[in-house]
Amino acid sequence: MAVLAKRPVLLAAALVATGMAGACTHRVQVDPIEITLNVNITQEVRVRLQPEIDELIDDNPELF
Repeated sequence: MAVLAKRPVLLAAALVATGMAGACTHRVQVDPIEITLNVNITQEVRVRLQPEIDELIDDNPELF
């Protein structure tokens, strides 16, 4: 019988807690993040030519 008598009190407490939680507002301030990247990319290309092609290029430099 004591549990039945406490139910209205528990219900009222739950309603008050819900009302108080609903009245609270949260404010979150978000600042933008600035990222500065200094990137230097260097590419090295190595070409291996056959001796005949190398000789042809040496003999005719105007081709390239």
